[in-house]
Amino acid sequence: MSGPADSGTGRVVNGLVGFARALRVSGTACGPAQVQAFLDAARQVGVRDRAGVYWAGRLTLCADPDDIARYDAAFAVWFRGAEPPRAPPQQEVVRTARIAELGGSGADEGSADDEPPVAAAASPAEVLRRRDLSGLSGAEREHLRRLLAELRPDPPVRPALRREPATHGALDPRATLREMQRCGGEPVRLQRMRRSARPRRVVLLVDVSGSMAPYADALLRFAHVVTRRAPASTEVFTLGTRLTRVSRQLRQRDPERALDAASRAVPDFSGGTRLGDTLRGFLDRWGQRGMARGAVVVLFSDGWERGDTAELAERMCQLRRLARAVVWANPHAGHAGYEPVQSGIVAASPHVDRLVAGHSLRSLEEVWACVRDLG
Repeated sequence: MSGPADSGTGRVVNGLVGFARALRVSGTACGPAQVQAFLDAARQVGVRDRAGVYWAGRLTLCADPDDIARYDAAFAVWFRGAEPPRAPPQQEVVRTARIAELGGSGADEGSADDEPPVAAAASPAEVLRRRDLSGLSGAEREHLRRLLAELRPDPPVRPALRREPATHGALDPRATLREMQRCGGEPVRLQRMRRSARPRRVVLLVDVSGSMAPYADALLRFAHVVTRRAPASTEVFTLGTRLTRVSRQLRQRDPERALDAASRAVPDFSGGTRLGDTLRGFLDRWGQRGMARGAVVVLFSDGWERGDTAELAERMCQLRRLARAVVWANPHAGHAGYEPVQSGIVAASPHVDRLVAGHSLRSLEEVWACVRDLG
């Protein structure tokens, strides 16, 4: 039976958790790990120390400088108009960046070394590239769409059977003989050849279940950019309670029309997750018939499986035997303290070449770099 002290402690914890929830509603991306760190820090400094609670939350719940203003406003409102303590103001020193001239004198170099280094702040676009896609505001999502539209993801390539002229490589006898005929029978210039390259097929499997709903729009926009870059060698499917092929819809030039057509074609947005069943449908209808053979398959999912994990493990093993490589992009893998304990991740891990993060624009670029490396 709990006493008055236990109930008081529970109210304090609920109040701190409620503050973190209000901060998340205001647009700050603070997950369960950050909230738990905030509670531990507040317990160490003492919940009656208002200044200590302020700094405990600011150091654990604010991921980047853009969060500080929202944090201050939420703290003042939640703790009934308390003025948050401020750090002592520092005089801002404006310095003009200089580029050393080539061949400068030693005196100039010595004077430049005496000056303190100038810290460069990240641009808003660079900060946005690292933000978690699930915690973006409306304006940030619009900016992200423009950044996604500017991506140019070159497809991975594979050697083709045909050969093409080259400056280095094996000797091309026929081309060399033709060149000798033009030069009066003299071997003036030896002609070389090499095997040409063709785009390697890439298959994107995007989880659109309820747990992946905050990431679904950005992932499908990324899939649209990849598809538009190499429409003949890219296939896109959505996974949920059923499998849906959206490659044709995403080949449209306009991203808004493409996403609208894809959303109408997918009947199970924000539903459950049956990765094993949907992978079986993909392999039976498309994968074994050639689509997955020699391809790089990228699975975007958090790994929550409502079906049989043994079925998922068997289908992942079958997919790995067919594909060139299998990459699993998990949005939660980019968070601090993440452990691959989800049932789907545990079952699929032995059959995955790379387990990477997929929670931000920067991580999506790293996913594509991994695809090119494995291709």
